Amino acid sequence: MEFQLNEHNKQEYPPMHTAEHILNQTMVRMFGCERSKNTHIERKKSKADYLLPNPPTDEEVKAIEAKVNEVIGRHLPVLEEFMPMKEAAEIVDLSKLPENVSETLRIVRVGDYDVCACIGSHVENTSEIGHFEIISHDFADGRWRVRFKLR
Repeated sequence: MEFQLNEHNKQEYPPMHTAEHILNQTMVRMFGCERSKNTHIERKKSKADYLLPNPPTDEEVKAIEAKVNEVIGRHLPVLEEFMPMKEAAEIVDLSKLPENVSETLRIVRVGDYDVCACIGSHVENTSEIGHFEIISHDFADGRWRVRFKLR
């Protein structure tokens, strides 16, 4: 069966984009915040913004990095499935979907760690990602911006 999905306007670097999924779920679990509000994913370095009441402490930043690397090190499969939007709404947050989205959504699962609607490019297994490193971060007006790279 072939599904008609919305077109994607860019081609992400699959390891970095998959690492962003893991980072998002780590932030949700550690801080109870929503997934990133704004991201810029590139091969050399990427950034993501999270809305938080306070910036993470240095210890928390190290814990975020360690957790992302622990998940990557579990060699989880990265799988996709297609489902109607109504069914997807029962398992993922659809608030960031654009208007005029297709009725069938692509759901991406990173093992048992993360699940979200996504049309981007991903690795097949987290073992393909490499080592995640937070290279800088700052906090202003309730927005924590984190910059990261893979080695």
